[in-house]
Amino acid sequence: MFRILVLHGPNLNLLGTREKSIYGMQTLHEVDMAIGQLARREGVHVEARQSNHEGELVTWIQETHGQFHALVINPAAYTHTSIAIRDAIVAVGLPTVEVHLSNIHRREPFRKRSLIAPVALGQISGFAATSYLLGLQAIIDYLRRKQADAKHDITT
Repeated sequence: MFRILVLHGPNLNLLGTREKSIYGMQTLHEVDMAIGQLARREGVHVEARQSNHEGELVTWIQETHGQFHALVINPAAYTHTSIAIRDAIVAVGLPTVEVHLSNIHRREPFRKRSLIAPVALGQISGFAATSYLLGLQAIIDYLRRKQADAKHDITT
C-alpha cells in the first residue's frame, strides 16, 4: 500500500474563514476528509499535516525517508520564499506534487514564482479544494505507473 504525506502550509488552518472569495468555503478539516475519502477509494494511506512554521514543514519532509512513497504539498506563502522546503524535497528525492487552492498565476506578481515547481513532478492550482484531489490522484497514478514499469522490467 502506498503511503502519501499531504502537507498544508501556513494559514491553511484558516480555510473556511479566510478570504472566501479566493480560498473557498471549505475548512481544512473538510479538505482533509475529502482527501481521506479519495485515499480509501484508491487503497492508499494518506497522512495530512498542517503547520504555520517553515522549519516544521522541512522536518516533516526530511522524516519521509523510508516512511512515505510520495508527497503532496501546498506550501502556501512558502511557495515563493522557501529555499529550505525546496532543498528538503530535493534531499529526500520523494516524488512530489505541488498544489494550490487559487491559481497563483492569476494573482499578484510575487505569487507567480514558485521555488517548489522546478523540483516537483507537477503543479496543480486554481481548483479550490479539488486541487488537492487532483494532486493526490496524479501522484497515485504516477506511483502505480512506476510500480508497473518496475514489474515489467523484471519480467522482460
